[in-house]
Amino acid sequence: MVTHTEENYLKALFTLANEASEVNISDLGILLEVSTPTVNSMVKKLHAKDLVVYEKYRPLVLTAKGRKEAALIIRKHRLTEMYLVEKMGFGWEEVHEIAEQVEHITSWAFFDKMDDLMGHPTVDPHGSPIPDKNGQVDRKPLLKLSTCQAGEQVRLEALANSSTEFLKYLNSKQLSLGVNLEIVSVEAFDGSMVVKYLGHTAQSLSQTVCEKLQVQKL
Repeated sequence: MVTHTEENYLKALFTLANEASEVNISDLGILLEVSTPTVNSMVKKLHAKDLVVYEKYRPLVLTAKGRKEAALIIRKHRLTEMYLVEKMGFGWEEVHEIAEQVEHITSWAFFDKMDDLMGHPTVDPHGSPIPDKNGQVDRKPLLKLSTCQAGEQVRLEALANSSTEFLKYLNSKQLSLGVNLEIVSVEAFDGSMVVKYLGHTAQSLSQTVCEKLQVQKL
């Protein structure tokens, strides 16, 4: 039996492993905002349950069992976020905290019903892939907007960051998934872009924002 706290650690490890080649105790502590001794103690428990490979001074690695467990927690979280937006009318900036609570429900019938009612979505409201029932993740190859060139047309497909503050910023700019953008110009000095979309003829986006927007060329 995996506890709620252990689930949070597994999910954090899964997330970090997809962002970096190596994950260590301090990385996990920073993400979860807990002390190094606390992380160390929990990782040892996960190791004893064959969920994490833990060796002193070596990077942390999820076992096959641990990776599947983590992916299924993420499946529950992302299905919940999608349900809250699609069926209940929540904004994409409102759903994370609610999904954090719902993801710990153990009944798979509950989440399977959600999945059925939505027609089996493959991504959450922020464009992140929803793992399947076997914990497999199908990642669509996407580009950062910051790597695109002037004159290109792209569609916003996902976000590399889904913090509440960033989502509220995108709301203020009327930027949402599925929006087509035309890159008018790219500033050589700082990488900022001027783009056209939805009636905005000259919207400026900083390089920081462009790094977080994941797109597909049209």
